[in-house]
Amino acid sequence: MDETMRKKVLIVDDEPGVRRLVRQILFRDYTVAEAQNGEEAVDMARSQKPDIILMDMMMPKMDGLAACCAIKAGQITKGIPVVMLTAISHDLNKKLAENVMGADGYITKPFKPQDLLSAIDRLLKKGDARIPTRE
Repeated sequence: MDETMRKKVLIVDDEPGVRRLVRQILFRDYTVAEAQNGEEAVDMARSQKPDIILMDMMMPKMDGLAACCAIKAGQITKGIPVVMLTAISHDLNKKLAENVMGADGYITKPFKPQDLLSAIDRLLKKGDARIPTRE
């Protein structure tokens, strides 16, 4: 597929190994950008306008929930789907991420590569559809 036609996914995680793993899953179908923390994610969302953001919750400088809230509050970034991709599977965190901070989905680690690809594809195709939670 032509690079200019590909959707852009921003992977946000402070663990290089996690970013590398997700990049390996996505690189064939998507253009991939990476950020190490929530501050970088907010800046990159504004400057690069990715089609979707996959974000860890626990990170230095600005955590994923605060970054999601900032992205959803921004005039030029509020329409970008944000999926929390995290090892934290508590129902309270899921409800906070989706209902308070505006996340469009919540996927717990570890995950199957095909589950991640399917979830991204569904969200990008449906625009405002929510990704079903996978525990």
